[in-house]
Amino acid sequence: MTTIGLKIDVDTYRGTLEGVPRIAAALERCGARATFLFSLGPDHTGRALKRVFRRGFLGKVRRTSVVSHYGVRTMLYGVLLPGPRIGRRCEAELKAIETRGFEVGVHTWDHVKWQDGVARAGREWTRRQFALACEEFARVFGHAPATHGAAGWQMNAHVPPLQAGHGMRYASDTRGRGPFVPLIGGHEVPVLQLPTTLPTLDELIGREDLGGADPIEYLLRLSADGADHVFTLHAELEGGAYLQAFERLLGAWRRRGAVLTDMATYASGLDPARLPRCSIDSGSVPGRAGTLAVQGEAQT
Repeated sequence: MTTIGLKIDVDTYRGTLEGVPRIAAALERCGARATFLFSLGPDHTGRALKRVFRRGFLGKVRRTSVVSHYGVRTMLYGVLLPGPRIGRRCEAELKAIETRGFEVGVHTWDHVKWQDGVARAGREWTRRQFALACEEFARVFGHAPATHGAAGWQMNAHVPPLQAGHGMRYASDTRGRGPFVPLIGGHEVPVLQLPTTLPTLDELIGREDLGGADPIEYLLRLSADGADHVFTLHAELEGGAYLQAFERLLGAWRRRGAVLTDMATYASGLDPARLPRCSIDSGSVPGRAGTLAVQGEAQT
């Protein structure tokens, strides 16, 4: 029986207020569990406009109508409008998700700052940004976060040890083939990596190289390989214009007998001693601009 871990990245203030409750309701209608990973500091989405110079970014903008999904106001946060502090402004909405029985975890403090800066950052910068997110999470929820999912799948070598220092047992920061124990500088870090193994909907929609294939049918074919998978969605997309497509995908998975669960449950069924030991490398993913943290080859 296939297990599919569902991970929701929440990047923005609008996504927290509007997209999160829509996705939660869809999951409840389907009887599915999932993990919500929250951005907790200021929403500075507008500062991401400098990515216009990144190779492949304009193609994504044209394919997925970024402005229509995020909204004009959101695209001005941090540029012409002050970025709202998500943890403080949305405290009731955040707590409500945990009260409804969903796992909650840390995505980031400042999404744009982390996504654009962490790959080249030193330990102190990384420690500070990670600590800000974890401290705000603890303030809102009254307990420490058990898991983390890196914004934009952006990482550096300092992150896994910081996760371990905060008592985390598992995280989902990378793209890859399946669960692994990360190797940093040749040393194992006891925080299991549960990489995203399936493409996201926004990576599939409008892709010319797919020859007009329906994104949902494409995902169903990929996930019919007998392996377990992790699927990442975004509150701003699947909680908005892609909601109907997401519910269709959930229903199809359910009819196939797949177990739709959160990252904690997925991690609890894994034996770390039997997992491969892999480095975390830099690589690319079709349909997504720039380089990401990806699962390296297994080390013997």
